[in-house]
Amino acid sequence: MDPRGFIEKVKRILRQDGEAEFSGELGFDEPMSRHTTFRAGGPADLWVRPGEDCFLPFAKALIRTAREEAVPVFFLGGGANLLVSDKGIRGVVLDTGGWKGCDFFPGESESASVLARSGLSVEELCEKAAAAGWGGLEFLAGMPGVVGGAVWMNARCYEKSVSDVLMETRILDENFEIRPLLFDPAGFAYKKSPFQDRDVLILAARFALKKRSPREIREEMDFFRRDRESKGHYRYPSAGSAFRNNRDFGKPTGKIIDELGLRGFRIGGAQVAPWHGNIIINTGGASAEDIRSLIDFVRERARVERGIDLEPEILFSGSWESPVRPS
Repeated sequence: MDPRGFIEKVKRILRQDGEAEFSGELGFDEPMSRHTTFRAGGPADLWVRPGEDCFLPFAKALIRTAREEAVPVFFLGGGANLLVSDKGIRGVVLDTGGWKGCDFFPGESESASVLARSGLSVEELCEKAAAAGWGGLEFLAGMPGVVGGAVWMNARCYEKSVSDVLMETRILDENFEIRPLLFDPAGFAYKKSPFQDRDVLILAARFALKKRSPREIREEMDFFRRDRESKGHYRYPSAGSAFRNNRDFGKPTGKIIDELGLRGFRIGGAQVAPWHGNIIINTGGASAEDIRSLIDFVRERARVERGIDLEPEILFSGSWESPVRPS
């Protein structure tokens, strides 16, 4: 693949179709360590973050052209649950970070909804809702990442999931059509969404809100932020919880890892957080291979000593030395 030639072809298609000229950012051999919360990972052949004015036509032209030329496209949100290999990502990384903004729609009986674009940070969405006096998203306060990623992962925290407040998702589907999808609970489960099995780009999501005192909203949001901070989510680069909690195991995953004596255990620059068994941190200069090796080591210890298979929350992307063990 010639990244420069590819991007010029996409730009030509935009001009020929009478669409807006490209605006935004792009980089060739772009280090993905700049775009993930782990601060690790090798280069992408081409990383591109289209600006708001051209996002939709550019994304459509880029994805269509890539499929015609058999060039892989990776959709990037906030990079909060992502580990990119040290070899990087071949093909194109389409970053949704330039596709932001949200609109509020009052409903009946002190209810409302908010339609948020996929590149808007979850934290900014929470702040905007709080400022307008609309509650319902408080449980997401302090969570890294963007709206599209939260929907794709069906993010869950404090006993509540994105699917509990999701009303509608708007996607660019497999046929390059923009389609609204009303929420169907059958497609969602614990940290699972139907989009994980489809090659579609999430463009926006609508969430249900309810009228509430801005003071009460902010008090609850601040409580969740302080709790995240007390658990050390922000002390070092990490992806938050490394493994999913499984009720069948009888106790939280962090407790299981603590009982295995792995708190503080490290491989290279990667370490099981000394203060929490279910957080893996980059202590400085950790390679992606360090982090993945530590994840695999913890999983193997749990399998051998407890007979359980811990399922990573972290998504592995890029080219690895050995295949990523399936979850």
